[in-house]
Amino acid sequence: MPNYQFQTDSLAFRFTKYVQIDTQSDPRSTSSPSTEKQKNLARVLVEELQSMGIHDAELDEFGYVYASIPANTDKQVSVICFCSHMDTSPDCSGLEVKPIIHRNYQGQDLVLPDDPAVVLKMVEHPDLKNQIGNDIITASGTTLLGADNKAGLAEIMEAAAFLMSHPEIKHGEIKILFTPDEEIGRGVDNVNLEKLGAQYAYTVDGETCGSIEDETFSADAAMLTIHGVSAHPGFAKGKMQSAIKIAAEIIAALPKDRLSPESTSLKEGFIHPVDIAGNVEETMVEFILRDFDDDKLAEHGKTLESTIKEVMQQYPEASYNLTISAQYRNMKKVLDQHPQVMEYGVLAIERAGLKPIRQSIRGGTDGSRLSLMGLPCPNIFAGEHAFHGKQEWVSLQDMEKAVQTIVNIAMIWEEKA
Repeated sequence: MPNYQFQTDSLAFRFTKYVQIDTQSDPRSTSSPSTEKQKNLARVLVEELQSMGIHDAELDEFGYVYASIPANTDKQVSVICFCSHMDTSPDCSGLEVKPIIHRNYQGQDLVLPDDPAVVLKMVEHPDLKNQIGNDIITASGTTLLGADNKAGLAEIMEAAAFLMSHPEIKHGEIKILFTPDEEIGRGVDNVNLEKLGAQYAYTVDGETCGSIEDETFSADAAMLTIHGVSAHPGFAKGKMQSAIKIAAEIIAALPKDRLSPESTSLKEGFIHPVDIAGNVEETMVEFILRDFDDDKLAEHGKTLESTIKEVMQQYPEASYNLTISAQYRNMKKVLDQHPQVMEYGVLAIERAGLKPIRQSIRGGTDGSRLSLMGLPCPNIFAGEHAFHGKQEWVSLQDMEKAVQTIVNIAMIWEEKA
């Protein structure tokens, strides 16, 4: 593409503005969105989109933002969508985030001022080796930053503003979708694909600069309820069968050298207890099951149940219920049927002057479910690192490259039409 200049200061302003709006989602809530405060950011985004001249930008009752950039070409171009999510993880506070821009990073340890015990070290964050001379943005040490996924939001918004102000760049119709509740697995529960009207999409929610992901975990959730036998603790001998202790035994009996997040990498899956609550009479344990292979994922469910049954044999008066439900599935099977989506994404990254990194992600994105819903949707980098924790960081220059990649994708779809 021609050597268009992107406005780093504008991108930094957008991003630091967005991260200061608390949008943490809540897995225990049954509403949609799970927290009303996510709409606070949604309203800001709609207002900014409308100020760019994108007049159909709107926020719906479920917390989704929809918008369209009209086509400016006579060609018949497939309608593409760019998508990021507005919520931040429940794992770490997103309240009163204080973003800090560390200019001209030179490889030093970055000590975060509000908690000097939180230190970013190159030895622990290897991608910092590629950031010498760049501007690193962190939080102040007491919260996450929110680059996951407000970096993606800022990049899509900056690309939208750029396209709206440069009509000489030819492109087809472009849809924008911002979702709530991605971090709790509900990001597309109430999305209206007919209203969106896209044929292909890209989530902007990846890590390393230049990466593009066409494969995610397949994911199930498992809820175990143990019904114990309660008795007065002073007179419990031979009577009590504590649901709490049974749950602890089940968790302890699961494999530790495999099938756990602590002992797996690459394409290895796992069984992971994420929440436990209850009392002697009834205790509930929530698990997540993950694997890239659907058959192996089903086997993990069987491993969990066989472990439960083995432990429960020791407690004949107690009982249990186990419910396993699907969350999302590996998007690769869908994307392999639409190779141009990845091909154009890879080409766009190359045109941004980067070496594309085609990879799998040990997690999921909204694109996982969108793909299975009929909207093929790989994931491109947003530059976010160390997400869900206080050491989260992003490089402003990596974010610039993401903006370039988004614009390039829009141009390439028009060129290839």
